[in-house]
Amino acid sequence: MKRLNIILSCGLLALAGSAVAAGDKDATAHRHKARAASHSGKGAVAPHAPVRLSAEEIVHRNVKARGGEGAWQKVETLTLSGKLEAGGKQNTELPYVMKMKRPEKSRLELVFQNQTAVQTWDGEKGWKTRPFLGRSDAEPFTPAEARAASDWQPLDGPLIDHERKGIHVSLVGTDTVEGHPAYELSLTMKDGTERKLWIDARTFLEAKVEGEPRKLDGRVREVSIFYRDFKTEHGLTTPRLYETVVQGVKDTHKMQVEKLVVNEAMDDKLFAQPNLSLARAGK
Repeated sequence: MKRLNIILSCGLLALAGSAVAAGDKDATAHRHKARAASHSGKGAVAPHAPVRLSAEEIVHRNVKARGGEGAWQKVETLTLSGKLEAGGKQNTELPYVMKMKRPEKSRLELVFQNQTAVQTWDGEKGWKTRPFLGRSDAEPFTPAEARAASDWQPLDGPLIDHERKGIHVSLVGTDTVEGHPAYELSLTMKDGTERKLWIDARTFLEAKVEGEPRKLDGRVREVSIFYRDFKTEHGLTTPRLYETVVQGVKDTHKMQVEKLVVNEAMDDKLFAQPNLSLARAGK
C-alpha cells in the first residue's frame, strides 16, 4: 500500500496539481504560511512512552495489524478508486482510479474537466498523459517520478518481506505524530534512497510517511503523508483517507478511498505506454 502513498506525493498529486494549474494558474501563488502544528506532532507530549522494540519486532506487528503476510500474498491485483482534493481556489475534487498488479505494475487515471489523465508504470518504465494541459502525447516519467515509482511499487508495501525486496529497515527512535506515540523507522531502498516511516505505537499501523520533497518558490520543502480511517476488507486493513502536507504550505490535499477491489483481472497492456485513443476515451 505504500506505493499508493508515494504516488500521492509524486504522481497523483502531481497530476492533480497540473490539472488545477490548467484551470487556476494563480491558485497557489500566495501559499506561504506554515502548516498547522497539529500536522507535525513535533514537540507534542505523548500519553506514554512506547514499549521498547527492535525494528524487526515493529515490522512484525505492523504486518500482523495490516492483515498478515498470508492475506497479502493472496493479492495479485488491487484497485482503489475515489476522489482527491487537488487544491486551488475551489479545492477541486477529482475522481481517480488506481490499478496495481504484481510484481510492480500500476496505472492511474485522473479525471479533470471531462478529460482523463493517465499515468502508467510497467515495472521498469513509466509514462503519463496530461490532456488538460494540451499534452495528450505520452511523456516518459521524469527521473524523480521513475525513482519514486521503482522504490515503492510492491502493492503490499515495503515492510512485508522487505529483505527479499532489498529494503533495509532500521529504528531511528520514538516520536509523536499528531499527539500519539510512534516509532520512527528509516527505510533504505535498493538504490540507496532513504525514506522515513512512522508506525503508531498503539495500533502498529502506519501513521505517517515521508514523501518525495518538492521544490516551491526556489526552496526544497519536506512532504509528509498522513494515514487515517483504517478499515478491514478482504482480510486487509488499509487506510481510506490520506492527507498530504507540504512544509510551509497552508493548504493540504486529502485523498479518499471509496472503493477497494481485490484480484480483479488485469491485462498487462493496461500498464504499457498509454494508447492515446484509450486515454482520450478514459478507458
